[in-house]
Amino acid sequence: MTVNQPWQDPALPITDRVEALLRVMTLEEKVAQLGSRWIGKDKGATGAAGPEPEEGHQVAPSEDTFAGGDALEDASRHGLGHLTRIYGSYPVTAADGAAELIRQQRIVTASHRLGIPAIVHEECLTGFTMHGATVYPAAIAWGATFDPALIERMAAAIGRDMAALGVHQALAPVLDVVRDYRWGRVEESIGEDPYLVSRIAAAYVRGLQGAGIIATLKHFAGYSASRGARNHGPVPMGRRELLDVILPPFETAIREAGAGSVMNSYSEIDGLPAAIDPWLFTQVLREEWGFTGTVVSDYWAVPFLAMNHGVAADNGDAGALALAAGIDVELPDTLGYGTELVDRVRKGEIVEELVDRAARRVLLQKAELGLLDADWTPEATVAGAGAVDLDSAENRALARELAERSIVLLEPGDVLPLRAPGRIAVVGPCADDSRTFLGCYAFPNHVLPRYPGVEDGLTMPTAVAALRDELPDSTIGYAQGCTVSGDDRSGFAAAVTAAAESDVCVAFVGDLAGLFGKGTSGEGCDAADLRLPGVQADLVHELLATGTPVVLVVISGRPYALGEFEGRAAALVQAFMPGEEAGAAIAGVLSGRVQPSGRLPVQIPRHPGGQPGTYLQPRLGADHLGASNLDPTPLYAFGHGRSYTTFGIDELRLSADRVPTDGAFTVTVRVRNTGGRDGAEVVQLYLSDPVAEVTRPVKQLTGFARVELAAGAAADVTFTVHTDRAAFTGRAMRRIVEPGELRVLVGSSASDIAVRAVVELTGPVREAGPQRRLSTPAEVVAVDS
Repeated sequence: MTVNQPWQDPALPITDRVEALLRVMTLEEKVAQLGSRWIGKDKGATGAAGPEPEEGHQVAPSEDTFAGGDALEDASRHGLGHLTRIYGSYPVTAADGAAELIRQQRIVTASHRLGIPAIVHEECLTGFTMHGATVYPAAIAWGATFDPALIERMAAAIGRDMAALGVHQALAPVLDVVRDYRWGRVEESIGEDPYLVSRIAAAYVRGLQGAGIIATLKHFAGYSASRGARNHGPVPMGRRELLDVILPPFETAIREAGAGSVMNSYSEIDGLPAAIDPWLFTQVLREEWGFTGTVVSDYWAVPFLAMNHGVAADNGDAGALALAAGIDVELPDTLGYGTELVDRVRKGEIVEELVDRAARRVLLQKAELGLLDADWTPEATVAGAGAVDLDSAENRALARELAERSIVLLEPGDVLPLRAPGRIAVVGPCADDSRTFLGCYAFPNHVLPRYPGVEDGLTMPTAVAALRDELPDSTIGYAQGCTVSGDDRSGFAAAVTAAAESDVCVAFVGDLAGLFGKGTSGEGCDAADLRLPGVQADLVHELLATGTPVVLVVISGRPYALGEFEGRAAALVQAFMPGEEAGAAIAGVLSGRVQPSGRLPVQIPRHPGGQPGTYLQPRLGADHLGASNLDPTPLYAFGHGRSYTTFGIDELRLSADRVPTDGAFTVTVRVRNTGGRDGAEVVQLYLSDPVAEVTRPVKQLTGFARVELAAGAAADVTFTVHTDRAAFTGRAMRRIVEPGELRVLVGSSASDIAVRAVVELTGPVREAGPQRRLSTPAEVVAVDS
């Protein structure tokens, strides 16, 4: 390796290399590192072979508005920060995508004097968003596993596949805490509790970055709390809720998992768009949490400041505001961070130090990725492309395991598991369409609607096909009944006849994910209420009227209100978009081959209105106090899930019942498998602060442990609880721990509390500073039953 410049020498400290490079860069070259170019959105297949896209399907908001752009040679004439979605914009093989990556990187490095390559970023919300790559369950299903270790394994597998194809940065995970189930992006979120989201997201970041891929936390912050659950709607949220509910998952993923990038939210909070809020990006993110990575804009969030928010006069004005607030890189194309930014610096309207600040952060990441090394070549980054199997047997086995662990048995009734052979009617719009298993960022739902003649590139048995394989001795008929959306009832009669002539009916209902109104779940697919889409609820009512036992399986990206079927359906199963291996996983749960162990990361509402309805509410929001005719009590609570065995939780022991406000205590319970089958219980620890200087949630998840137990076995679960875990934002907007009574609740859901105790916190009010404990360690020790 011949080193011609100090920034090319990997033996030197990275900071020295970057400073040496910055000293020789022109203003234009530094600004160029803050921009990006998306070639694939314009014509589908660019350098690689591929079909031409149909018009009318967007994979990002307002994509058609920003069609076109400079040729890559022109966009890179002073350098380039990022290349956008080389693999994820159109159907391409690994070999052709790698060739296209080489072509684009060669253009970037040849177009400017310094020859600095670009960072390549892609989406991976349900796996690598690429044609033929494994589609894992959606993020809401990750939450349902309550299994961070499993999520870390999945993320590592995703990261390995991406790294083998020369990708550097992934735009995942989504850390938005669910606040309103009607929001279309609930499926992309992990759940409605900040602690659950924190643990799962941190695990995902560790797995992805352990494979060499920069994780990007999104959307920072408040996006999920829009008024009326309307995508991109304004957020009516006070700073206390932002600090106590929305921000903790981001803090955890940064402080505990070392996330390398953050993406801004499209939202505005109290009139201030997140993209121009220096409190978020400088004071909180960097000064309080110590974040040292890059902040990237969500797609076109910079021009949206002028186009949608009206806080900037034009794209140049928008770029100046975003840069000053702390956004380092503009994605997916350069509109606000281009020549107008250079001109404003030259005129003295923007200080060059702001450009240097952002460029330094980008170049530090490029140095860490090896992109500044003298011997770097694009060919070397994709050397493994020919050997990578994007849907390997190992990937599929992991996808199957995750799908099985994510399925929530809401109510087995007397019908499940399906025991004896007989006649089974399989009906419903999700029974014979494997796309209903997939989230909106899965390639078949995300990109392929633009290419209607292109196959999915995956083997995905449908639910009815999987059931036929699972129960070969049963006679299984099928009738669709209706589509996911729309009002066509012409298929009702056949479905009702099939049910009436069978011993049991399994009805598969729910969602088909899409984008911007082209699905019932997904980005831009928000719901007016929580009744099953289209005429599916009407179909279920007609099936129930036959008298045949109906097993209702909901395959969806959000929780739907199922109260109208309570006591009438023979059994209820919730599957949150469980991915390409969903068919066999669901069939295994229904047959009993798979022991269900998923738990609800969001509640199942009883009624379709009355939103928002998450469990994390103060007394006025959670309790039915007789002041309103609307009862917020859910049909199934957060954390709920049944198994084909039973568990008991008892023998609560505290290490102390009086603890100083700067102390810690342990909570130990014994969990027993009291049934006849091996299984897994999720032991959940909640804290409740009955009297505080501001209103507090009735209860809040503070720790959990997934415990695998053989039939008849027992284990002790010990949680170590620092008093930081009881901290909240007080009246003075400082995070404090107050003396007083703290209630300790342990059980198997937010409503199923098995044992209780009280700890008295003593001493003065204490401020929980920036190094506060963010987690509650849990230890599981087997004991004699």
